[in-house]
Amino acid sequence: MPTRSFHLSTLLLAASLLAGCAPLPSLDGRAVSSRITGTNDTQLGLAIAPMAAQHPGVSGIYPLADGRDAFAARALLAAAAQRSLDVQYYIWHEDITGTLLFEALRQAAERGVRVRLLLDDNNTSGMDATLAQLGQQANLEIRLFNPFQLRKPRALAFLGDFSRLNRRMHNKSFTADNQATIVGGRNVGDEYFGAAGDVLFSDLDVLVVGPVVDEVSQDFDRYWNSASAYPAALLLKKPAVNDAGAIEVKAGKVEDSAAALEYVEAMRTSPFVKQLMERSLPLIWAPTRLVSDDPAKVLGKARHGTGVAENLKNLLGVPAKELDLISPYFVPGKSGTQAFADMAKSGVNVRILTNALEATDVAAVHAGYAKWRKPLLEAGVTLYESRRSWEEGDAREHTGRFGSSASSLHAKTFAVDDQRIFVGSFNFDPRSIELNTEMGLVIDSPELASQLGAAMRSTIPQRAYQVHLAPDGSLYWTARSANGSTTRYDTEPGTSVWKRMGVSILSVLPIDWLL
Repeated sequence: MPTRSFHLSTLLLAASLLAGCAPLPSLDGRAVSSRITGTNDTQLGLAIAPMAAQHPGVSGIYPLADGRDAFAARALLAAAAQRSLDVQYYIWHEDITGTLLFEALRQAAERGVRVRLLLDDNNTSGMDATLAQLGQQANLEIRLFNPFQLRKPRALAFLGDFSRLNRRMHNKSFTADNQATIVGGRNVGDEYFGAAGDVLFSDLDVLVVGPVVDEVSQDFDRYWNSASAYPAALLLKKPAVNDAGAIEVKAGKVEDSAAALEYVEAMRTSPFVKQLMERSLPLIWAPTRLVSDDPAKVLGKARHGTGVAENLKNLLGVPAKELDLISPYFVPGKSGTQAFADMAKSGVNVRILTNALEATDVAAVHAGYAKWRKPLLEAGVTLYESRRSWEEGDAREHTGRFGSSASSLHAKTFAVDDQRIFVGSFNFDPRSIELNTEMGLVIDSPELASQLGAAMRSTIPQRAYQVHLAPDGSLYWTARSANGSTTRYDTEPGTSVWKRMGVSILSVLPIDWLL
């Protein structure tokens, strides 16, 4: 006979499921806002104008491969902004760098800058109080994209509304005064900016000035005013008192910590920071286009053929000689594998870098990739898998401008024929193609594209495992050392039999569409 506690547990579960299915707040009366134009008289506008005048119609690009430089660029843009900051991210951690950037946004708003912060709600768990505090600051508004009505536990909300909540906003941009923007693969958190002691994601952003910045600003407006962007105040518990200053107090404590002091000091000595402050940063000027998904994609309502995947094919073109692709979460599926195989068989040098099993932070994604290695290799595709670590040395020397000495690959970039390059948030997997919204820049720059090509031809083979197909059909891995010697591995390097077994089990499950 069921016990009273059983009935109570059942009622609580039912109530939670109903809460997870509860409708989101009405957006009636939500303010519509747009980018602030006419900002040529701001300090950013005045600094950029002389350079832009020498390069009409094209945008200036600076790759941010080093995590500290990537953080410094965001912090300095926030400090320099005078009219507006439009900030859009998939993940924002409440750690050293995340807290310092929250405070940078708050300080900008306190100066009178209009700050719009758009966060995907999937990764804000545990941050409601901080976001509510930050939202009390005048001139600063936070919106949560595709939010959870049930704030906790989030897992129960998935049970009640999986189809909607499984689709996320993966976009990443940081735009100041409609004059300069940062677009790429990095979220906000210590592991992305070289401030974490245990793990670092090797990633890539670009700092951009010029006409494409206005495209990014217009795209931000599209998301900010979309049917999936909810004012945080409609969802979060209002603080008892107006305590936006609590963010300042928290940031002060973080700044005084030993880890933060060491990080900030390292950042101050960066040549990039010196060049940026002296306005001597060597930009690469090139035609640049934004590609971005329709925000209605998370509602399953985007028009067919308008997504990032389709636009990339049109803008990058069909490779004639070379395709270099870096994707941390690479799940090509049957059609993608066939496309890469056809390219390789037609004589195109196809080189792909993704995470090794020892380096990935999502084993299920590796399972979705592993099953396609053999047909790719049979067709002549070159496969590299990023190592978890390599020999010590200068990270910049190891990887040039495309990544750092890191534990896990997170950059998303690819180049065609050493002529055109994409940098953005798009992973070559079903989730990026079908479920999440993505964005990035297509840059028509032989200089940048050839840098990636050179890295794939020379540097990457020394910093990654190369996957090979043995005559008997089995796979093996080789790793080069600095002295030129090669080590062979007949099983996935750096992994246990249990981890390999788990991935093997996952690889036969029909979960590719979720990856």
